[in-house]
Amino acid sequence: MEQEKKFYTLIVFSENFAGLLNQVTAVFTRRQVNIESLNVSASSIKGVHKYTITCWSTEEQIQVITKQIEKRIDVLQAHYFTDDEIFIQEVALYKLATPKVLENPDISKAVRQHGAQIVEVNPTYTVVSKKGMTDDIMSLYFALNEYKCVLQYVRSGRIAITKSCTEYLDEFLEERRRAYEDLQNKE
Repeated sequence: MEQEKKFYTLIVFSENFAGLLNQVTAVFTRRQVNIESLNVSASSIKGVHKYTITCWSTEEQIQVITKQIEKRIDVLQAHYFTDDEIFIQEVALYKLATPKVLENPDISKAVRQHGAQIVEVNPTYTVVSKKGMTDDIMSLYFALNEYKCVLQYVRSGRIAITKSCTEYLDEFLEERRRAYEDLQNKE
């Protein structure tokens, strides 16, 4: 019986070296798993970057993918999570036609009802920003699209942090530090 696919978020910590992103995405490609979103940014630790990758996969597949990514020499750590194990956020920008926004007050009302912010207004376009979950972001997009006022739309990849009280990477780095000190003391 084939396992059911679930939506997973993979968080990878790595050193910042050119070419690593290609190696990470190749692991997904080899297993024919499509990446839904990918966000790479500096972490709170100098020289360490954090990749947040989402995909639909079976648990067996995501375990193999995670292990393969961790084998990369520049990867410090990789973990996969389901949505109930992490805090999630995305950001979207909507570029709207200002003349349509001004002639129809329901557009501004929709922006307010969805908890979004108007961040720029000029005679040509109005930029709206919304942060939240994918469903909330898409709901505003569909509401605005009904008014035929959307000129452009973009949504970020997911960013996520664990619900754990401690950061897995901090524990990992502390273990490495202790092991290094033990090695130094033996010499």
